[in-house]
Amino acid sequence: MKTRPSWFAHPWLSLLLGLSWLLLQHSLSLLHLLSAVAIGLVVPRLLHGFLPSTGRLRMVPALRLLAVVLWDIVLSNITVARLVLGPPSRLRPAWVPVPLALNDPTATALLASIITTTPGTVSCTIDEQHRLLWVHALDCSDPAEMAATIAQRYQAPLQAIFESTPGDSP
Repeated sequence: MKTRPSWFAHPWLSLLLGLSWLLLQHSLSLLHLLSAVAIGLVVPRLLHGFLPSTGRLRMVPALRLLAVVLWDIVLSNITVARLVLGPPSRLRPAWVPVPLALNDPTATALLASIITTTPGTVSCTIDEQHRLLWVHALDCSDPAEMAATIAQRYQAPLQAIFESTPGDSP
């Protein structure tokens, strides 16, 4: 017998959807507040079967990762602007294989999203057989160093956020 999803099975998604609705409306009128609550409750419930069930997220590492990603996006924007405005001969595009240490599919998807969100890099495919994430970089002189940087700056924090270690309680 299948259990019905709770109305608050994905509270963060509900909150983000409601806040996004209010930001899009530029209004805190009663109608928009009620609409935000309805969207925040109904959409996650409708999508419940498609959303992965993750364990408890560790918020401190998540906030640290958010700060790192936002900082990297700012720096990458500046770097890419300099590259694009400079001579094309300065560009050194490269394919970078990034070994995947993540076991959680949500964490892997977030890693790919973070890489794509950071200007100058695009995650192109996940090679599940070889446990690699293929990244195209606009400018890369050392693919091994870039893979190590991605592992240290993004992949390790994602492991701390999503994957429990022996002795962790959910």
